[in-house]
Amino acid sequence: MTDVAEIHPRGAMAKKKFKPLAKEIVALKKQLHAVILAHNYQVPEIQDVADFVGDSLGLSQQAAKTSANVIVFCGVHFMAETAKILNPKKIVVLPDKEAGCSLEENCPADKLAKLQKTNPNFWTVTYINCSAAVKALSDVICTSGNAVKIVEAAPKDKDLLFVPDENLGAWVMEQTGRKMTLWKGNCYAHIEFRRDQVLRLREKFPDAKVVVHPESLREVRDLADAVARRRR
Repeated sequence: MTDVAEIHPRGAMAKKKFKPLAKEIVALKKQLHAVILAHNYQVPEIQDVADFVGDSLGLSQQAAKTSANVIVFCGVHFMAETAKILNPKKIVVLPDKEAGCSLEENCPADKLAKLQKTNPNFWTVTYINCSAAVKALSDVICTSGNAVKIVEAAPKDKDLLFVPDENLGAWVMEQTGRKMTLWKGNCYAHIEFRRDQVLRLREKFPDAKVVVHPESLREVRDLADAVARRRR
C-alpha cells in the first residue's frame, strides 16, 4: 500500500473532449430543469459541471432548497436515496446504477433485523451512510458530526446498537463512555490508512498536522492531532 503522499492524481478527461461534453450537459440540465450534485469524492471534471459540491447529506439538503424538478446525484446509492427521502416530489437520478458503498453493503437490512431480534432492548443508532431499508429499522439517524450528541441523549435504560460503521461507533464510545454493541462494518476508503503510513509521513513532514475522520482505525486516530467530522 502506498503512502498518501505517493498516490497519483486521479485521471481527468482531456479538456478538448471535456468542454464539448460539458456544454451538452449544461444544455440538457437547463432543458430538464435539473440540478447536478457532486460528492466531494468525485473527480474534478464532474465537480466542474455540478451546481453544488459537498458531502451527501449537505447536498441533499441543498437540493431541497432549489426549484429544480430533477436531481442528478453524482454519488452512490444511499446518497441518492437520502436525496429522495428529503425531496419526495422530485425525480432523483443516479448516473451510475452500479455505484455502491462498502459500508452500506456491509449492513443489509435483513441481517440487521435478525440481530435486533436477539435483544428486544436494543435501541438502534444508525449512521446516515446506509440504505433506506436500514434507516427504516432504526430508532435514530446520526451523522459523524452529531453522533456523540445523539448517543449522549439516548435513553439510559436501553442497550445501544450502533450501525453500520464500527470505527465511528468505537470513537463515539471513547467520547461518551457509553457502552454500545457495534455492527461489524467499515468503509474501505477510511481503513486503508494505517499507523505505519502516518508515522512515515510524519518523519517526512515533521511540522504537518494530522487530521483524520472518526471512521478511521483506532491506530490512526491515536496518532492524529485532531479527529474531525462534518458538523450538523
